[in-house]
Amino acid sequence: MKRSHVNEIIRESDAFMRSHGFVLPPFAYWSPEELKARVASDSPAIFEARLGWDITDYGKGRFDEFGLVLFTLRNGAAANLGTGKGMVYAEKLMITRAGQVNPLHRHAVKTEDIINRGGGTLVLQMYNSLPDGSVDEESDVEVACDARLSRRKAGDLLKLEPGESVTLLPGNWHAFWAEGGDVLMGEVSTVNDDLTDNYFREPVGRFSAVDEDEHPLHLLVSDYDTWLKASV
Repeated sequence: MKRSHVNEIIRESDAFMRSHGFVLPPFAYWSPEELKARVASDSPAIFEARLGWDITDYGKGRFDEFGLVLFTLRNGAAANLGTGKGMVYAEKLMITRAGQVNPLHRHAVKTEDIINRGGGTLVLQMYNSLPDGSVDEESDVEVACDARLSRRKAGDLLKLEPGESVTLLPGNWHAFWAEGGDVLMGEVSTVNDDLTDNYFREPVGRFSAVDEDEHPLHLLVSDYDTWLKASV
């Protein structure tokens, strides 16, 4: 992806979030230079927990067809899960645009609630896992939708209107997309690790390579190792 396109997506995404009443925290708007200085002084958790903007086209180079905008608002450490103390949770805002597909994947550790926060209809296709972790094409999938159990055939579509949600457990394969307009999504989960806890059915890239055709408006989490690591 070109940096100019990433910058444009960030501006559009912030406006879309605000149109649904969600305002991001101050660090969302820090310049790369300010973020670098703040991580080195009073905000190292932004680097350590990978908080901030995350825009991906899954390495396909066709963001309008395969892509997602994410902003990680808060995130604990994996070590906390073992003790049950401290921040054992994470929260994200995401935008999936009409016409975009987010490919089938699962998590081995993370449990997550996916919430339609506004816009169009959020559509999820779900499967269970076989013992080896691969997609189970046969067994029924049981999930909780706003605390109400729902059972459906493997590969059936679950449609969530604004305000509705689904709880996905480790091993629940899921792909999702928007119908009838872009969707603002919420994610509330256990600690999130996008570096190691995303398993895709088809080989894709979780993070996108960026062609630096202009200066970053704001850094992506995938920029942090290049821009910020020496500051921590």
